[in-house]
Amino acid sequence: MSQSNVNAPAWYTASRVLIPGLLLVALVILAALVSFVWTPFDVTKLNIPAKLQTPNTTHWFGTDHFGRDIFSMIMVGARTSLAVAVLAVGIGLCVGIPLGLTAASMQGSLLDEIIMRGNDLVFAFPALLIAIMITAVFGPGAVNAIIAIGIFNIPVFARLTRGSALSLWQRDFVLAARVSGKGATRISIEHILPNITNLLIVQGTIQFSLGILAEAGLSYVGLGAQPPTPSWGRMLAESQTLITLAPHLALFPGFAIILTVLGLNLTGDGLRDLSDPRIRRR
Repeated sequence: MSQSNVNAPAWYTASRVLIPGLLLVALVILAALVSFVWTPFDVTKLNIPAKLQTPNTTHWFGTDHFGRDIFSMIMVGARTSLAVAVLAVGIGLCVGIPLGLTAASMQGSLLDEIIMRGNDLVFAFPALLIAIMITAVFGPGAVNAIIAIGIFNIPVFARLTRGSALSLWQRDFVLAARVSGKGATRISIEHILPNITNLLIVQGTIQFSLGILAEAGLSYVGLGAQPPTPSWGRMLAESQTLITLAPHLALFPGFAIILTVLGLNLTGDGLRDLSDPRIRRR
């Protein structure tokens, strides 16, 4: 091993997966942002004479069975998937982190037991089952998909926060803060949370990718975004009866999901490596 590789900083090691991941994520975000102001074709306009065209110079990804431009639909579908995933992960972060910090600060108490058993109860219901229960009451839609995925994310962040915080409550700097008269809430916010932020960011990127998959899955079974709003999952569902006649209907939205999830996972791996003290020491 060369001397330059031995002395390579942590960011160099992490960049081998972090930079490709960020590029893929940036590409998806760019497509979603551009779709607000421009798409090659109107995704709500039907053009039956142009239906089921294969990729060509006019329609880069071809057209669907209604003559809609698939490239334009994927651009608009990107903002749908990203919006659902961001808001769902945001729900998990905003609710799960306070619950985890509270449980860690009151380890062994009745409140700690209630919080953790409640997390176990939510874990028993997958996001799809939660979505089915919610849509049975309120009907299908993107908002209900966000709520379902967000509820599923809450125990993920609560468990991670509690487990990470427990190892810090016995550290000297926390003991010094307690001796100085700081309360549990203030210690959690000023001393515990800043020291576990890196872990939460890494987990957030992982849950973000899972949120993309969950949104696609819910849309596939008709519980996500409803027509005429394009969705990658519903595009896959609509293509399954035409897969042998027009395989491009499934290939392009499928690749969009794969590349987005791959980019988010690579970003998460890169951030994890960047925050790993073992890599910094090496």
